[in-house]
Amino acid sequence: MADVLSQSEIDALLSALNTGEVDTTEMVSAEKKVRDYDFTRPSKFSREHLKTLQIIYDNYSRVLSSYFSGYLRIPTHITVDGVEALTYKEFSGGLSNPLVFTMINFAPLKGSIMAKMSAKLAYAIIDRVLGGEGIEIKEEREFTEIEIALMQRVVSKMAELMREPWENVHQIHPRLEKLETNVQFAEVIEPNEMVALITLNIQFGELSDMINICIPHMVIEPVMHKLSTKQWFSVKREEHQDNYKDRLEEKLTKLIVPIKAILGTSVIKVDEFVDLQVGDVIKLDTDVNSALKILVGDIYKFDAKPGMSRHRNSVLITKIIKEPPKEGEEESVGKEEANG
Repeated sequence: MADVLSQSEIDALLSALNTGEVDTTEMVSAEKKVRDYDFTRPSKFSREHLKTLQIIYDNYSRVLSSYFSGYLRIPTHITVDGVEALTYKEFSGGLSNPLVFTMINFAPLKGSIMAKMSAKLAYAIIDRVLGGEGIEIKEEREFTEIEIALMQRVVSKMAELMREPWENVHQIHPRLEKLETNVQFAEVIEPNEMVALITLNIQFGELSDMINICIPHMVIEPVMHKLSTKQWFSVKREEHQDNYKDRLEEKLTKLIVPIKAILGTSVIKVDEFVDLQVGDVIKLDTDVNSALKILVGDIYKFDAKPGMSRHRNSVLITKIIKEPPKEGEEESVGKEEANG
C-alpha cells in the first residue's frame, strides 16, 4: 500500500502543482501493474464462485434479519459486507478472546463451516434476550454457562436458516456441532487451506458489528461446479416454471365455476314485467322437446334435457359442444349421457 501523505505534504504538493514546479504528466506512470501470483496458495475460488456465494448470503442476510427482528423484538438490519478468498491462517490470525466460535455441520457434505461472532455482539444479544436494551458491553470476561446456553440456541437457529438460501445449489441440513469461546479451539483445519470468508454487517439499536462465516474449500468442493450464476438462475427459472405449473394445476382442480341451464328466453314489456305475480305464465321461445343450453361460466358447452333426480330438478347431458358454433355453420357435437 502506498504511503499516506501528511497534511503538510499535501499542501506542499498542491502548491507545487499551482506554480508549475511539478508536471502532472510526469506523475503518471505508463508502467503496467503486474500482480504476483503465489503458487504456494493457489486460488481455489474463482470470481464466479465468490459472486454466487454473495447471492446466497444476500438471501441469507434477509432471512436472518427477519429472525433477529422477531427474536430480539427490535428492528435488525443485516447485509453482506464482503466475500473474499483467503487462507484459514489469515482468518484465524485475527481472532481474539473472548469470542463465540461455532462449527456448523454441513451434512450431507463432509466437514463443517465456521461462524464467528465477537463477544461484544454476543453480550448485546444476550442482554436483549434477557429483557435489556441490547447496548454494547465493553467489559471483557468469560461467558457463563447460562449465556453459552442462550448463544447455542441463537446460533443453532442461525445454522438452520442457511438451508433455504442454499437449496438452489445443494440440499443441505446444517446444524450446530460445537460452540467455543476460546480462540485456541479455532485451529480446526490446516492453516494453508483456502476458505471463503463472508462478512455480515449486523445493526440493531445503536450497536453495529460483524458476523464472519468461514467456508473451507474442501467442504463445498463436491458442489463447486454448481456455484455459478448461470446455473443459479437457470435452476431458479426451471424450479419457478415447474412450481408455477404445479400450482396452476392444483388451483384449476379446485376451481368452482358456475353452470347455468337456459330453459328459454322471452321478450315482454316493462309494464308487463312490473305487473308479474305468482302464478303468471311466461311463454318461452322453446317447447318441451327442445334441448336446454348449458353454460359453463359464459361458454356454451352442453345440450341437455330437463328431468328429476332424487326428487331434485336436474338435467341430462345429451350433447357436448366441442367448439362454439360459428354463424352459418353446423355445430360440431358429440354425444354423452350423464346426470347434471
